[in-house]
Amino acid sequence: MSSAPKGRGELRAQPRTTRSGQPVRHGQVRPVRLGRRSIAALALVSAVGVVAFGWPLLAGSDSGLSAHAKDAPWLFAALLPLLLGVVVATIADVGLDAKAIAMLGVLAAAGAALRPLGAGTAGIEPMFFLMVLSGRVLGPGFGFVLGAVSMFASALLTGGVGPWMPFQMLAMGWVCMGAGLLPGPDTLRGRGELYVLGAYGAVSSVLYGTVMNLQGWPYIGGLATGVSFVPGDPVGENLARFVAYCLATSLGWDLPRAVVTVVLSVTLGPAVLKALRRATRRAAFETPVTFEPSQR
Repeated sequence: MSSAPKGRGELRAQPRTTRSGQPVRHGQVRPVRLGRRSIAALALVSAVGVVAFGWPLLAGSDSGLSAHAKDAPWLFAALLPLLLGVVVATIADVGLDAKAIAMLGVLAAAGAALRPLGAGTAGIEPMFFLMVLSGRVLGPGFGFVLGAVSMFASALLTGGVGPWMPFQMLAMGWVCMGAGLLPGPDTLRGRGELYVLGAYGAVSSVLYGTVMNLQGWPYIGGLATGVSFVPGDPVGENLARFVAYCLATSLGWDLPRAVVTVVLSVTLGPAVLKALRRATRRAAFETPVTFEPSQR
């Protein structure tokens, strides 16, 4: 029997340690971790998002700008390369491969398919619970990209492309990122985890609607109502009107969204979390793959 040519080897996975050298216990699920590059990229895109949502509060009455009427295309143009930067930074930190990209595509497609089921009717949006659970299992960096891509795909699927779309992408990315930052990713399991995820899902559902109101509320600037945005007014007075606007308009959608998210998280959460963790464990994102010399 002839021996293998010199220089050739066999591809073998080393499942006992991660890329950082930490041992992986049997059955342990490790989310896609955040490195320095990933944290910097997420901080940058979040800072851009905060400015995009909040700048009308600081605009003067003589600015000549119609709030968000002109900034959405620029935000969308800036958001796409920033999202790509988050992905590239995560790849540089962790070494994501085709398995992670495939999981991102599957989960984004599932989230996009869930959104039209409620079509926003009375706040019934079942995609929220899947985004929260996915962010919990896969980590904040992966979760942010998943939330933004899912909202982008659902907008194309439902024909909901408009000046609000980049803001929806940012807000949903924050929802998923927050789920990935919840405590006890390796230790909290069972009913305790479901209660934490349900509570987070309720709060994030309401906050999502509140943050999205910042995108639409300045459009009513100049209308003679007690909840209208008044360009150039003190920030405190405009914020008081904004709170009144949220209570009068969107709370009827935000609370049902929160209830649906809690119910689905508690009832379907165990099965979905188990499936996500099993897929993540099998994908072994942080398991290094090395070439070893052939023994033949």
